[in-house]
Amino acid sequence: MARRWTNTLTPADVTPKAAFMNRRQIMAGLGGMAGLAGLGGMPGQAQAQDQGSALEVNSWEDVTTYCNYYEFGTGKGDPAKYAGSLTTSPWSVKIDGLVDRPGDYDFQQILGEMTIEERIYRFRCVEAWSMVVPWNGFELADLLNLAGVQSGAKYVAFETLYRPSEMPGTAYQVLDWPYREGLRLDEAMHPLTLMATGIFGQDLPNQNGAPLRLVVPWKYGFKSIKSVVRITLTDKEPPTSWNMANGREYEFYSNVNPNVSHPRWSQASERRLGGGLFASRQDTLMFNGYDAEVASLYEGMDLAKFF
Repeated sequence: MARRWTNTLTPADVTPKAAFMNRRQIMAGLGGMAGLAGLGGMPGQAQAQDQGSALEVNSWEDVTTYCNYYEFGTGKGDPAKYAGSLTTSPWSVKIDGLVDRPGDYDFQQILGEMTIEERIYRFRCVEAWSMVVPWNGFELADLLNLAGVQSGAKYVAFETLYRPSEMPGTAYQVLDWPYREGLRLDEAMHPLTLMATGIFGQDLPNQNGAPLRLVVPWKYGFKSIKSVVRITLTDKEPPTSWNMANGREYEFYSNVNPNVSHPRWSQASERRLGGGLFASRQDTLMFNGYDAEVASLYEGMDLAKFF
């Protein structure tokens, strides 16, 4: 069993369910810390709170038709429109490379072996917006231990499902499909690193990476790869999709760092989802607020270079 992590955030810090999935409000620049409120009513009738004032968010139907998942198209309505065609059962994850027990692991088999728990994490996008999300899932370290990590392994590579018959966005070379990500082994084994199976106590919606996605809360959100079908242990740094597409803007590590700007915008501050159009920007926290937990992983590295 992996070393367990103790949560310090509470349900009061959570971005409302509807606001979490609402990319229209994100791109419109809504900000501010949100609270859990009104979630006991009809879907989509949650109220976001900021310093005591309530903001009504979009309906469940509205917010779930505005998402990012390029395999279903680059339009914000494309994932909700097309992700319903994604078959998520049965599902298996191939674990291979430098492991003792390589093979195709059935998703239900994995769930039977894992400890599912809720983790309330900050989530920071490279586009300089943020939120707080209640994930359900298990520590990646537990899954890697199930497969048996060999001594020569240094990195963990991930792949997203590539199924053109169900993913119309893959007909366009926006990225080099399948989507790929990677971590150093010590990052992957860290107790904060989660394999998420749900949000808000429900199974992951297809457009959010069903049925299994990675969550690395101290890194920019694109590192948290969706709909994982393959995990490979390797002794070499694996290629990652956004780094391959534009290495100048997207480095392999991609840790949240307010002191290193994206080439086209500052990362020193962020807009917190759910606070309203005129909410002030918040200072970006080093490692997204998980400095005490993960800074030791990067001792001796030039964080201005390896952001």
